[in-house]
Amino acid sequence: MDSEAVIRLYKSEDKIHPRSVRGRFANLRWACVALTQLVFYGLPWLTWGDRPAVLFDLAARRFYVFGFVLYPQDFVYLTALLLISAYALFLFTAVAGRVWCGYACPQTVYTELFVLIERWFEGDRNARLKLDKAPWSFNKFWRKGGKQLAWVALALFTGFSFVGYFTPIRELLGLALGPWEAFWVLFYGFATYGNAGFMREQVCKYMCPYARFQSAMFDRDTLIVSYDPARGEPRGNNALRNKKSEARSQAVGDCIDCGLCVQVCPTGIDIREGLQYECISCAACIDVCDGVMDKMATPRGLIRYDTENGMAGQLTRAERWRRIFRPRVLIYGTLLLGLSTAVLWSLMSRHDFRVDIVRDRATLARQVEDGWIENLYRLQLMNATEAPQQLSVAADGLAGLQVSPGTSVTNVTLAPTEARWVTVALRLPPEAAQQLKPGAQPIRWVVRSATGDSVAEKSTFVVPR
Repeated sequence: MDSEAVIRLYKSEDKIHPRSVRGRFANLRWACVALTQLVFYGLPWLTWGDRPAVLFDLAARRFYVFGFVLYPQDFVYLTALLLISAYALFLFTAVAGRVWCGYACPQTVYTELFVLIERWFEGDRNARLKLDKAPWSFNKFWRKGGKQLAWVALALFTGFSFVGYFTPIRELLGLALGPWEAFWVLFYGFATYGNAGFMREQVCKYMCPYARFQSAMFDRDTLIVSYDPARGEPRGNNALRNKKSEARSQAVGDCIDCGLCVQVCPTGIDIREGLQYECISCAACIDVCDGVMDKMATPRGLIRYDTENGMAGQLTRAERWRRIFRPRVLIYGTLLLGLSTAVLWSLMSRHDFRVDIVRDRATLARQVEDGWIENLYRLQLMNATEAPQQLSVAADGLAGLQVSPGTSVTNVTLAPTEARWVTVALRLPPEAAQQLKPGAQPIRWVVRSATGDSVAEKSTFVVPR
């Protein structure tokens, strides 16, 4: 009787224990980790005057970014920031593949930090594998337990720092935690702990959409981490070669099949099998392979950043760089530069205050004493500075148009960062109204500050039948 084969459709993957590696790309990666985390953890503690330098005050609907005071009406800047980030990602991917994933992605950054803590407590790859297989003992308990406590501490500090962008962090330090602050500290901390401590490469391989659509942004001139089979194959065991002689004399390639490139890979792939969507371009395999090549007295670069065309045509470095400046890269670069310039110019030239005009829907138009036509408006005046401002309100566009005396506010003093609604009535003399057709007539509101800054907004004045 034939034995029945059991096919398992779902199988839990073994935990990946990446081996530590040293080299120029590892140094660059840790420099990016240090820079990004210095910014993330440090910004909430910076002060600007008597307030945090960066604070998103959702309750007051104020967003402070150093010297800028932004309102929800400035949402366009967030849209522009997202577009800049998208075009930057497209540009970097077209030029050098998933370098964002390998060096600056939060998932990569926090995974590096959590793995570093794991090495402190449990040792490098072989020691961790041995500890996982060992029976429980006091040594295993304190190493595993100490690692978990350190992970929890880092995760909670990360959540605490995140909430510090929305509630002044010095208030949080005094344990002035409301229910929402406590929830987000725990939620963000739990997400960091789970993603960087346990899920790790699973996030990059199965949850991140970037891994799936990256191929649409690649072409044969994109720099990717590549293994050179023409030089490395056929692979040969170290016993088959002499360090003082060329590998080719032993009829084997430069690859000694040591497997270190697989051991250092944070996603567990073998780069010698070609480009795979799991590769995050961290270049750990390049560093470790260069170290092996140095020991074997063979040239570096068996695994290197290269392009498919460069690998196939054995292009020089200068030839590869010339091919980088191709149409899609130039288009992405031009769009990114243009959008960044426009946003910077807009921020530098923005007014010190904002004005929103809203028609009073309860009373569009009415006839008052002596036949004058009156319209009511609500103006939202927003001080975009941290100093008091004196604003004057006026309107023009129709002959004889004036602000109604006694029922309106024409001069407003705003406190720092204050937003206030004011009601303003406009009047039109009857002889001027008779010369106009019934319906909405275009007018212009002009609001001026004591410093000479002015904002003009279009609106309409309704003349009844």
